[in-house]
Amino acid sequence: MELKFPFEPIKRAREVEKIVMKGNSRLYYRFRPAPYYGGIATADAIGCSFLCAYCWNYDRNLNPERFGKFFSPEAVASNLLRIAEEKSFSLLRVTGSEPILGEVSFKHLIEVIKAVFKKNARFKFVIETNGLVLGYRSDLIKYLKFPNLRVRIAIKGVDEKSFESITGAKKDFFIYPIRAVKELQKGHIKAWPAVMRDLFKDSEIESLKDILRKEGIKGDIELEKLERYPFVLDNMKKREVTLRS
Repeated sequence: MELKFPFEPIKRAREVEKIVMKGNSRLYYRFRPAPYYGGIATADAIGCSFLCAYCWNYDRNLNPERFGKFFSPEAVASNLLRIAEEKSFSLLRVTGSEPILGEVSFKHLIEVIKAVFKKNARFKFVIETNGLVLGYRSDLIKYLKFPNLRVRIAIKGVDEKSFESITGAKKDFFIYPIRAVKELQKGHIKAWPAVMRDLFKDSEIESLKDILRKEGIKGDIELEKLERYPFVLDNMKKREVTLRS
């Protein structure tokens, strides 16, 4: 996909959604057990509204049309359930991309979740999202009211400048992931913010906490640890995104 930085991420989300969705099926490139959260069945999807400098799935999200296979919601749920049962996991997730690019991909995700909970209502499903569309289209949040659903919002910067540098998206959109956390919590949906700890000084993390508090967001920030793959560090260098000193 042709792309110039900084880009308009809602426009990009719509363009990417047209590529990664076919009817109600979405592009995925693998299903796997993962060690995070103490063990979680994972579906790795393709396609994102951002293009984060530290993304471990950068190439697939830059050129989503080149990778993966289309899977229906039922097939995604079946793969996740198989892994969960084989590994005795109680947690399931979609990751590796942005699961909510617009209404079509959102509907696909909802049907995946419904299929999982229909099989076993005791499972917990984690949505890992950048929060852009949920903040921009907060009317979608009411459809996320499942008892065992958790939503983790990756806040990609501590302010507008760092957000634009990291995501490649225009700085004006920094506020939307924060709005997503706020609206999810207002809707009594378990949601929390996360930020990449390795990129920011303690004082910068504190400034983000102040922003969240002023928005009425409760709870702690999850501090992510950067997976320092060589290709990730090379890409960060090209994008002039540095690790904290």
